Amino acid sequence: MSLAIATSYAAPKRACPGLAGLGPALPALIFLFLCLVLPLSSLFLLSVSEPELGLGNYAKLLGDASYGRVLFNTFFVATVVTLVTLLIGYPVAWLLAILPGRVAQWLFAIILLSMWTNLLARTYGWMVLLQRTGVINRTLMDIGLIAEPLPLINNLFGVTVGMTYIMLPYVVLPLHATLSGIDPAIMQAAAIVGAKPRQIFWRVLLPLSLPGIGAGCLMVFVMALGYYVTPALLGGTTNMMLAELIAQQVQSLLNWGLGSAAAFILLAVTLIFFAVYVRAIGLGKLR
Repeated sequence: MSLAIATSYAAPKRACPGLAGLGPALPALIFLFLCLVLPLSSLFLLSVSEPELGLGNYAKLLGDASYGRVLFNTFFVATVVTLVTLLIGYPVAWLLAILPGRVAQWLFAIILLSMWTNLLARTYGWMVLLQRTGVINRTLMDIGLIAEPLPLINNLFGVTVGMTYIMLPYVVLPLHATLSGIDPAIMQAAAIVGAKPRQIFWRVLLPLSLPGIGAGCLMVFVMALGYYVTPALLGGTTNMMLAELIAQQVQSLLNWGLGSAAAFILLAVTLIFFAVYVRAIGLGKLR
C-alpha cells in the first residue's frame, strides 16, 4: 500500500522537469514569437491578400518572364558564388590548419579584418577596380592582353566577383574549424598503407571535411540569395536580383503583396536547403 501511494505521488513529478526546463527559455521563446513569428505571419497574410485574396502574387512571380529572369539571376549568382568560394576557400582553410601557429594567426587576422571592413567600402573598392578605367582594365591594356576595356561591372560578372570576395570568409571559417579537428595520424596511416596523395584527399580528407563544407556552402548560398548592397552597386538595374526586387516593390511601388511573396519565396528556399543539409549531414554536425 505504501509503495503504491509513493508511486502515485512520484509519477506527476516526472513531468515537472520537462515543464520547468522551459522556464529559462521562455523569454527567448516570447521574443522569437513577437519578433519573428508575428511579423512573418503578417507578411504572409499580405502576400495572399494584397491586392486581392489568393495566390496571385506567387503565380505572377513564378509565371512572369521578367520576374523569372530575376529569380534566375538570384539562384545563378548564389550557386556560382558558393562554388567559387568553396574552390578558393578550401585550400585557404587547409593552409590555415597546417601552417605554423604564428603565420596562421597572421593569415587568420587578415581574413577576419576583411570581414570587419565596412561592406560599402569593400563594394566601392571593387567598383573602382572593375570599371572601364579601373586598375584591372588599364593593366590588361598596358601589357597588351586586350585592346579595349572589358565590361567587368554593371553585369553578373561584377556581382559574382564582389560577392565572392565578401563571402569567402564564411566558407573559410567553418572549414578551418573542421580541418583543424581532423587527426593528422589518419592521413599518415593512409599513406603508410600505400594511398597516394590524391587518394588520401578524395577518400580520407574530403569525406571527413564534409560537415565544414556543408556548413560553409549553406551559409554562403543563403546569404547570397538575400544580398542587396553588392548586387545593387555592381550589377545595376538590368541585372536585378530578388532582394533588389523586394526593395523596389515595397519602397518605390508600395506593392506589399508582391514584395511579401518574393520574401516568402526566399524564406522557403532557405528552409528547404537547411532541411536538406540537416538530412544529409545531421543536426549534430552543426555544433
